[in-house]
Amino acid sequence: MERKSIIAVLTLLLVSSANISAQGFLGGLGKKVLERAKQKVEEKVEQKVEEKVDDLLDGNLGTNGNEGTAQAAAGEADPQTATSSDFKRGSVVMFTDDVTGETVGEFPSKWDLLDGGAEVKTIGGQKAIEVTNNGVITPLLKQEGAYLPEEFTIEYDFYYWKTKDDVGLNDIKLCLANDADRSSFCGENGSRVAFVLIHGVCDTSDQHCLYNSGSGSDETRDVGFTHQFSQGWHHVALSFNKRALKVYFDGKRVVNLPRVQQPTWFAFQVPFDYTNLTFIRNVVLAKGAVELYDRNAQDLSAVEKAIAETGKFVTNNILFDTGKATLKQESMIEIMRVADYMKKNPTARFEVQGHTDNQGSDKINDPLSQQRAEAIVKALEGLGVDGFNLKAVGKGSHEPVADNGTEEGRAKNRRVEFIKK
Repeated sequence: MERKSIIAVLTLLLVSSANISAQGFLGGLGKKVLERAKQKVEEKVEQKVEEKVDDLLDGNLGTNGNEGTAQAAAGEADPQTATSSDFKRGSVVMFTDDVTGETVGEFPSKWDLLDGGAEVKTIGGQKAIEVTNNGVITPLLKQEGAYLPEEFTIEYDFYYWKTKDDVGLNDIKLCLANDADRSSFCGENGSRVAFVLIHGVCDTSDQHCLYNSGSGSDETRDVGFTHQFSQGWHHVALSFNKRALKVYFDGKRVVNLPRVQQPTWFAFQVPFDYTNLTFIRNVVLAKGAVELYDRNAQDLSAVEKAIAETGKFVTNNILFDTGKATLKQESMIEIMRVADYMKKNPTARFEVQGHTDNQGSDKINDPLSQQRAEAIVKALEGLGVDGFNLKAVGKGSHEPVADNGTEEGRAKNRRVEFIKK
């Protein structure tokens, strides 16, 4: 027998022997280990299903029969997390804190402490606020008493820790009071509460909210809903319009209440003495919200009206990760409105301008604004807009429209302009 044949036979014998040993080893695994392995497989399958649903929602599937597969996957996904989103940030920013200017280890300078503790830490190299020891924090505003208007939006990011068996430990509460007493925490239920959002508690599916409808009763109502979080940062947005309140997780609506008592101020509360678990950042409070009715018509007409009257559409609702050209998921809502207009006007050409505030040097801001403009163009092309009609231009901080010396002014300067050519 030739040398190569001998080596091949020996290799086959070794592989067979290894397979037999492996089978014996697997046969000796305990019941819990086998169950856990099965659970891992199920989680992988579920993850693939969710990816297919996301592809369908993002328009990444073609017309070659994949839609049927994605639709079947969508049927298996949680229907509450697949609802469309009509969220739009209020037009006037009242409070914002991305924590980037804070000192690690110190109490966040833009906040007031009502109970427990809080400090600035880093997670994954990014600054965030950790609230612990039954902590309660509220924005530090000069205005006394109630400050929430009839129409407002609140947004923030939180980090979800996924641990064993899909259990999370991020019991975060966004609490909206209904009185003017900001000296003490309003609690999570009772006569002082307008609305409380509780999420990330124990299990990812255990989300719920408490609210007072303003019908004369002080008893809060409890509404549960299902939403699965993966480990990492997630975006939460709340919109209140005179009486209607909606909540969105990563751009998907999960709460839709037609009548809630008028909120007056808000706070974050983290019960229990968690450590290195609960983090928030990028908090934005803005005045204004989407009208109660005719949202789609209004959204499109806003783009049409602006371009007809001024030749351009300016928006502060296209958002990016801090210091990056990565579009936040909620930005797609505004980009879709612009795409709808452009597709209805296929011969119109546009310059897509990215603008920044003056935080940071021109060496950083100029190329960043260009990259962000290019990311928007790419997103529009992905929605069916002809790229031939689009030109990305980064303006950096060279053309401000407001005072960069104030938070409100800088927020206005961080904008995108679609200029018709």
